[in-house]
Amino acid sequence: MSSYRIKSGDTLSAIAKRNQTTVSALMKANPQIKNANLIIAGKSLNIPGSRDSFDPGTSRPGSGSRPAPSTQGPSAPGPASQGPKGSPFDIAKSHLGKNAGSLKLEKGGVGSDMEDWVPNNVNCANFVSACLEQAGQIKNGQHHNAVVGLQANLDKDPNFKRVPLSQAKPGDVVCLKTPGGHHVVMFAGMKNGKPEYIGSNNVNRDGSQRISYSQMNYPIMSIHQYRG
Repeated sequence: MSSYRIKSGDTLSAIAKRNQTTVSALMKANPQIKNANLIIAGKSLNIPGSRDSFDPGTSRPGSGSRPAPSTQGPSAPGPASQGPKGSPFDIAKSHLGKNAGSLKLEKGGVGSDMEDWVPNNVNCANFVSACLEQAGQIKNGQHHNAVVGLQANLDKDPNFKRVPLSQAKPGDVVCLKTPGGHHVVMFAGMKNGKPEYIGSNNVNRDGSQRISYSQMNYPIMSIHQYRG
């Protein structure tokens, strides 16, 4: 999910069309808007739908094929990042195979920290934030449903430090640049010489997300490691 500053003359329908989403999705992502025909220039707008989604990488980029999601992680992920209440990596693993839409409805645990209004095709930051909260690595006020928003919050947190891929531990937060915007997952280890990630990924046939392992060829924007 990305942020857009409303300009004079903008309409929700025009903004939705430009960003390949719908007015309904915009309304859900921006509960402060009560009237679809009344938006205020200068205000920020959350843009759902295409900005945080991704298509899993393939051996032939651009082929358009969608490989089956993996529930098998790296063979030897090594020591995981730990928070006061546990490892976000282990917390994420406990939800492998669940649809993000169903997970949000669960009482207690990760589901209770995920925000229900977030559309089911853009839950990557919602899920990672919730795992970090459950591990005690961030507070509720640091939760963010946009990739760049979560990235900014971690940059401001003295308990987190940016590290290179060579120093990454399972559970570290990895922000990726995708053709349509951004995606955020957690490092899970190395598999066949390539980084493996775990997160809420767009692997369902309808484009909605499921908790799964994935290897992606997208450029890494940042890797945040908890040092608290």
